[in-house]
Amino acid sequence: MTDFDPTAYGASGIAEEYDDLYEREWETGPAVERIAELAGGGRVLELGIGTGRLALPLLERGLEVHGVDASEEMVARLREKPGGDRIPVVIGNFADADAGEGFGLVVLAVNTIFALPDQEAQVACFANAARHLAPGGGFVVEAWIPDVGAFRHNRLVRPRVMGSERISIETVELDPVDQMMRTTQAVLANGSVRLYPADHRYAWPAELDLMARLAGLHREARWADWGGAPFTGESRAHVTVYRRGGARD
Repeated sequence: MTDFDPTAYGASGIAEEYDDLYEREWETGPAVERIAELAGGGRVLELGIGTGRLALPLLERGLEVHGVDASEEMVARLREKPGGDRIPVVIGNFADADAGEGFGLVVLAVNTIFALPDQEAQVACFANAARHLAPGGGFVVEAWIPDVGAFRHNRLVRPRVMGSERISIETVELDPVDQMMRTTQAVLANGSVRLYPADHRYAWPAELDLMARLAGLHREARWADWGGAPFTGESRAHVTVYRRGGARD
């Protein structure tokens, strides 16, 4: 595994405005509905729980929710929200952190699998998710489909947030050999500029399927979004459910 600091993203300062930056990109309502359905009343573990966007609505539905996150800053924001102090969170790298056993569902949302630095770490993450599951439990992964055709000379500049009080522009450098996208998001607001670097080791859906098989999981379903739209060659993202052992009763 390459040198990797799982705390770096949260320590960049982004925790303070994370929710404001990304709330327009999230499918929170459909995601919560789908996760609650897949959990079937069982305990839920979210890897990369962050500020609690999914965990808190799930808690309100009466589900027992646990989390893992490497960023103390992100978890601190979770704790500030109503109900945030009721969610047990392990601070650590979700590729190997131990949050217990017997979960009905493990969740890895919004491309967080790509925050891990290389294929070895991603394989370890699938194995770790499987270890946390009860027999028949599920592991649901949300991730985008890499659009390498959008790059010119392995570089790309794109807007992320467009608003009257805040805009952000992201620069991306592609390394197709190691399947890395190295990004820096520049956020401009109130006369200031803040830079948030992040690396993404992207993986294709078939590669993730193989990681699941190595962990003893089988693919149960794949959709284009949390609402269950069919996954096609035109889909720009996927939500995939993997299952440990046989189908859930």
